[in-house]
Amino acid sequence: MKKLLKETGIRNISALRERYPKAEIYFHQDLDGVTTALAMKNYLEDNGIEVVDAHIIQYGDKEFSVKKNDAQGDTMPVLVDFAHGKPMFTIHTDHHDRQVGVEKGTSKQFRGARSNVETISQVVSPKDIFPSSDILLINTVDSADFAKHNISPEEVVNYIYRLDKEKPLQKNKMLLGLVINKLLLAFKNKPGFLEGLVMNSEPSLMSILNTIKQWMRRTNAAKPEELQKNAEDYATKMKDFPKVSDNIIFQYGGGNMFKPGSYDRYTPFRNNPEADFLIMAWPMGLVQASCNPFKKERELKGVNLGEIAQEVLSKWEGQLKGKMVPLSTIKWVSETSVGPDSVGFTFKDFDAIYGEKFRDKEKGEEALNHIEDMMETPFKDLSEEHKKMLDNININAWDLIQANSGGHKCITNISGLNYLGRSTRPPQGQSKYDSEKDDSPMVKFVKMVANQFELVLKEKIQQSKSPD
Repeated sequence: MKKLLKETGIRNISALRERYPKAEIYFHQDLDGVTTALAMKNYLEDNGIEVVDAHIIQYGDKEFSVKKNDAQGDTMPVLVDFAHGKPMFTIHTDHHDRQVGVEKGTSKQFRGARSNVETISQVVSPKDIFPSSDILLINTVDSADFAKHNISPEEVVNYIYRLDKEKPLQKNKMLLGLVINKLLLAFKNKPGFLEGLVMNSEPSLMSILNTIKQWMRRTNAAKPEELQKNAEDYATKMKDFPKVSDNIIFQYGGGNMFKPGSYDRYTPFRNNPEADFLIMAWPMGLVQASCNPFKKERELKGVNLGEIAQEVLSKWEGQLKGKMVPLSTIKWVSETSVGPDSVGFTFKDFDAIYGEKFRDKEKGEEALNHIEDMMETPFKDLSEEHKKMLDNININAWDLIQANSGGHKCITNISGLNYLGRSTRPPQGQSKYDSEKDDSPMVKFVKMVANQFELVLKEKIQQSKSPD
């Protein structure tokens, strides 16, 4: 029984309450994800559905490591603030420009917004769940709309809040909210931290802050002063790390990010405030490009990063369409982080994301009838016979990258590159290589894509400067 999100609420909430007296919420690993989960928790509980647990879900292989849910039981699985649907979810709400992976026949409706919590708190719910000032801050953080509110990089990368009586109340509220966001990001990878925020906080940023403080005292976590020092040290070390040319920052990897609170995605713009764009190449198979969100005046006329990403990929379109990636490789790479209770990469995931694009070397669509059950088994537990069957089902690399990538005018990513340059089996013994080493085929291609992105972006900037 799949339900859809409507602008006036969740359809048939009474029927859902009869079918599912309890719910578990899966949410994206950031401020909007946490607050959307809190808003959804409040909404469901107001409608008589007890939220008994919460789980983080993240893009990449972590997407398939989330905990299994018994879809036949009395606990309803709910997904919020995530662009990749999964067949196991009864309710799915999101605000991104593009959604993939929703099972065929599933009713769905996604409302474009600056944040997903804005939709749940102010549209779905008959009453506001989060204060409007909180929603403004969450929208600003999630959409990186910093220039509009005169927010500096130093204010975004700040763990310590001090009331400034010279500033208006709304500005002080926003600065406090930015500190809450930084604390949340500093500890987001600690086991149970984000889930605890959802389960133990009320729907307000102040309540989230109090829950964070309690967690920090209980776990003896790094203090804000230590986090701030680590952030400052990181910014200093990264000053000469990226290459800057024609107001474009080009950076490979994030440098040394191990100390708590050190890394911040906006550090390159903090160190290079005049830059208009940032291109980040990550060795795990990802190229990201973004505009400088702190500049009110930036060279954006005629420059669309989402369109540039497609133009960049088109350079290799023929080769990518000719390169086949076996389903065995897709399942193996997708399940890198799965545990015994994980959902894994199943047939329904494959069908929802790639079902119309696959090719089979021998038996065509009949092959799908034989793999549905075996795909429920983790890759590491598959027999050699079953692995060979998956070897014969292929997706071309072009379609695979397109399905995993996305973005818009001011921020975009080219993803799925981690599936390339792999064998159909995990390498064993001395022949095993680290896919993130500079000499691996995948990393070489990541760098080629990033370099081409920089080249095309420079051309677009020059064209935007030329008179009509």
